[in-house]
Amino acid sequence: MVETLASGYGLVEGPTVDGDGNLYFSDVLGGGVYRRGPDGDITTVVPKRRGVGGIVLHADGGVVVSGRDIVHVREGTNRRLFAVDGVLGWNDICADSAGRVYAGSLRFPVFDADVEPVPGELWRIDGVDRAVALYEGVVHANGVVLSPGERTIYHSDTRNNVILVHELADDRTARGRRAFHFPPGAPDGMAVDAQGLVWVASARAGCVARVTPDGEIDRVLDVPAQTVTSVCFVPDGESELYVVTADNTDEPERRGTIFRIDAGVGGAPVHPARI
Repeated sequence: MVETLASGYGLVEGPTVDGDGNLYFSDVLGGGVYRRGPDGDITTVVPKRRGVGGIVLHADGGVVVSGRDIVHVREGTNRRLFAVDGVLGWNDICADSAGRVYAGSLRFPVFDADVEPVPGELWRIDGVDRAVALYEGVVHANGVVLSPGERTIYHSDTRNNVILVHELADDRTARGRRAFHFPPGAPDGMAVDAQGLVWVASARAGCVARVTPDGEIDRVLDVPAQTVTSVCFVPDGESELYVVTADNTDEPERRGTIFRIDAGVGGAPVHPARI
């Protein structure tokens, strides 16, 4: 069963749920970061900010969001965490159990189909203005997640139609790049389930696909949208999956939509930022 929770947005991204059941999400094109409460009420958390492809809760309150830079927003105050010259923006982000933030950089305007792509990087942000590029050569950085044991990092490269996979060594460097082809097309946002499998939104094929650690697709959930942008699990082991989109094929007037779908499995723990 597919349940519609909210709609009317331009391009919904960054779904993240807190321990109270509040769902945070952004509108990349329309601007703003929002919070949907368990009762369905939606409030604005960060007004007007555009290009927010990723959201991570912060252990001290507020949210860490991407965009033209990486910032921590709490009670209406912005604290810039990281920026790099030559990076036009930052897309999806995630945090590890130590609270470090992983962020994919964008070095060209990704919504311009005619521009020559400039590959970006995956950065690990350890503190304010303290970061290291773990690897390069990501044409269109998108969804990024860590395996439950934090030994593997998965990263969508949307324009190359692959999921990049690196192993994280004891010194936290990334090694041994592999690339999984993604048959549905245009891998976007990701979430990891309790079994260690990765759920990947397809920004081209109207579905969410579950990918094994070997790169095989073992399950596909159809979504009533063409451009499915990201996913996240409800916390506490529940098997519900939030799915966000940039359109709605059943009811086009709804535009970017938030759906809830029973995935049949719970999610892996998601960690807050501590930087």
